[in-house]
Amino acid sequence: MKLGQIGVRRAESADAGRIADVHDAAWRHAYRGIIPGTELERMIARRGPTWWKRALDRHTAVMVLEIAGEIRGYATLGPNRMRMLPQAGEIYELYLAPDCQGLGFGRMLFAAARAELRRYGLASFSVRVLADNDPALGFYERMGGHRVAETGERLGETTLPVVVYGWEAE
Repeated sequence: MKLGQIGVRRAESADAGRIADVHDAAWRHAYRGIIPGTELERMIARRGPTWWKRALDRHTAVMVLEIAGEIRGYATLGPNRMRMLPQAGEIYELYLAPDCQGLGFGRMLFAAARAELRRYGLASFSVRVLADNDPALGFYERMGGHRVAETGERLGETTLPVVVYGWEAE
């Protein structure tokens, strides 16, 4: 992989197709064997370029990681959806293309998402992780997250356990 320029920026509507591509590859890599196959395929199909374009047109906060001019990762963020938690913000998603994982790009994207949350006045935040996603659990623990809750995520006929990590304002 030729690296060239590396950076994180706010996503634009024109990025929708590439974000959808990263979403597809990252979700297949992360969740095959965790999310039931039919449900995983349905979820990926739902989040295609049109879905992402609509989200970006509605000003959804999406950060993208670019390497040599190509989008290779993304993060979505905003107010915490779990109102019972004290953390004000949430990183809803943080995904990298599989060939970019384990190279430090996740740390870069995480730091940019955290800075963007601070810019919105959401200095404390949480992240929800499927309990069977060991690589993600390890990543967020290395990023300094502390387990603050456990819950479940209903996907079709299945409820999967979820670990919630929290970070306090710096």
